[in-house]
Amino acid sequence: MTATDVAPPVASPGREQLTLLVRQVRLEATGIHSYELVDPDGVALPAASAGSHIDVHLPNGIVRQYSLANDPAERHHYVIAVLREERGRGGSRAVHETLHVGDRVQASMPRNTFRLARGVRRHILIAGGIGITPFKAMHHELATANQTYELHYCAKSKDHAAFADDLEAAGARFHFDGGDPRNGLDIAGLLRECADGTHVYFCGPPGFMAACAAATAHWPKERVHSEYFAVPIATTDPSAVLGGFTVEIASTGMRLSVRPDQSIVDALSENGVAVETSCVSGLCGTCKVGYLAGTVEHRDFILDDSERDSFLTTCVSRASSPSLTLDL
Repeated sequence: MTATDVAPPVASPGREQLTLLVRQVRLEATGIHSYELVDPDGVALPAASAGSHIDVHLPNGIVRQYSLANDPAERHHYVIAVLREERGRGGSRAVHETLHVGDRVQASMPRNTFRLARGVRRHILIAGGIGITPFKAMHHELATANQTYELHYCAKSKDHAAFADDLEAAGARFHFDGGDPRNGLDIAGLLRECADGTHVYFCGPPGFMAACAAATAHWPKERVHSEYFAVPIATTDPSAVLGGFTVEIASTGMRLSVRPDQSIVDALSENGVAVETSCVSGLCGTCKVGYLAGTVEHRDFILDDSERDSFLTTCVSRASSPSLTLDL
């Protein structure tokens, strides 16, 4: 074994926050840069399964979630891809303008709210635009495991498709619409038949997500998996759905009021109880906490039914009972 073959030491699993070095920035497609992030000391990074994301803490104080696109078997780096959104909330612009080779950035440990199902016959992966990032990692994991799958990539053109050459070589099916979705993939037709043992996964911009959700309405919900990076179209403001209620902190007995126009996390912060947040839209799971009593009106887009029996997202969830007891 040569020196270059020696595996790097593995990072301690107890680290809650990672300091990562930007080793490479690449232009992957029109408006899309990829960022290779490594440990500054050459330590192997914490393991991450396909579908995982990390929270990236940007120099201007913004925190954003980005899916890991690299092969999960690769422990020497993480790779994220970021589309510059001029009309976004500023996160993507900050990444493009302030993250450069040689910079260090803080990031969370990987979390996965978009896992591949196990023990199934076939996987259908459908990506819209920058939604390809989790599917690139899934492609690696499925190919390594010799699983049956098909990957559909919807974009305006090849110039707008990140990782296009690698994915084309791996057999991805491209659907370029020239900017008009009517000329792209027939999502409803693709998903019309719900074959036994098949699971479908989709990620992309709001209109694309709405089309995929409509096309899978007749599928068993346990076989449909999605990850949103923007609040779905026509979603009601969750803070306006229900009235005020009381929250109790189980560890201290503290009781505090949550106003009708206030989120749980804001009420907690107002009373000196810190809960980490990131998207504040129910999309990332950063602010997920357990609850021990009460009835929850879940307004997130990440928790599955089993998690909702005992967890809520403090940024958007509300109580439909007079009070909630949080496992804090």
